[in-house]
Amino acid sequence: MNYLLKNGLLFTGEGFCPADVSVADGRIVSIVGGQDAAPGAVTIDLHHAAVFPGFVDVHVHLREPGFSYKETIRTGTLSAARGGYVHVCAMPNLDPVPDSLETLNVQREIIARDGAIHVHPYGAITCGERGGVLADMEAMAPHVAGFSDDGRGVQSGEMMRAAMTEARRLGKLIAAHCEDNSLLRGGYIHDGAYARANGHRGICSESEWGQIARDLRLAAETGCAYHVCHISARESVELIRRAKAEGVDVTCETGPHYLVFCDEDLREDGRFKMNPPIRSREDRAALIEGLRDGTIDMIATDHAPHSAEEKGRGLEKSAMGVVGLETAFAAVYTHLVRPGTLPMGRLLALLHDNAVRRFGFGAPLASGQPADLTVFDLDKSFTVDPEKFQSMGRATPFAGMELYGVCKLTMVDGKIVWREEAA
Repeated sequence: MNYLLKNGLLFTGEGFCPADVSVADGRIVSIVGGQDAAPGAVTIDLHHAAVFPGFVDVHVHLREPGFSYKETIRTGTLSAARGGYVHVCAMPNLDPVPDSLETLNVQREIIARDGAIHVHPYGAITCGERGGVLADMEAMAPHVAGFSDDGRGVQSGEMMRAAMTEARRLGKLIAAHCEDNSLLRGGYIHDGAYARANGHRGICSESEWGQIARDLRLAAETGCAYHVCHISARESVELIRRAKAEGVDVTCETGPHYLVFCDEDLREDGRFKMNPPIRSREDRAALIEGLRDGTIDMIATDHAPHSAEEKGRGLEKSAMGVVGLETAFAAVYTHLVRPGTLPMGRLLALLHDNAVRRFGFGAPLASGQPADLTVFDLDKSFTVDPEKFQSMGRATPFAGMELYGVCKLTMVDGKIVWREEAA
């Protein structure tokens, strides 16, 4: 179907200008004021909402195969569409773990059947994500976004060196969950004032940054393209900043919850529990500065749905992970862009441009490109109600908050995959 999206606003880098987007045969025909519609086009009045290139999230958990009681490819990709995403990278902590072409194809078949948007799976670094033997990276390489043992840090430096060497040979990147198990000591929230005041066991920041430091040395040695998942600590920001200055091929991401909350905001509720944990006010400030100066390349949600029972056991006993696809843009826009802390152009780079450059998928909002786009009413606010999520997961620290930026429409290859009708 062809469309004319009328009365939109296009971000130019300096501000917003009026735009009508003409879409035909799955591609953008033109983006100009007053453009005539393609033959047979359906006209949609955007009422001065902003039109953005569809967002890219390089770190989500879609839980299928193996854990469809938490999330499915269908519900997870609908959740992504509602959040403005058109590309997501799905982590491999599944059953079966995609550590060979055979096991990867189980996931790929479900994606082809049920995905509402573009889904790019990661292959595991090691067999079963157990850290002992390298996965069949060569067989999987043409079909994956990269390689990750997300959910588990690769404990052996020699194993990580071997993985980086193989990834370099294959032209793929390593996306690392950095966590030194020897430093965890049973912790489950940040080792800070809240943990001490409330009798909780803390996770020290070194469990993250220590392994990042190791991996940066290995990336420099092997020449591997290295991506650091969900950084949360100020030391991590500084290590990556220094490595970039030294020419190491490294990018990194952080999540919206690390940018909005600190451990002073924690509650005795599983919706505040994720790994790595929400850290201190100083860590949050360092992350925001990392966004501003380009040290941090991407915002990724680490969308990690669990059942209500798994998240209903309080801070100590709940499963690690929160959902985030349906609140990510609004959370960062509300808390950083609207107050003037982060420019809009930088937010779009963090949600789209930098991931396109690093991972090689996604498209600019331009004539001739695939019609992968999203539309947001930036002036409209909403109260986060997890019961209205498309995701099966309900645990989010943003529950009950008022956020600005409502996704009105998301389009993938010219097909509308999410549309919120006017109330």
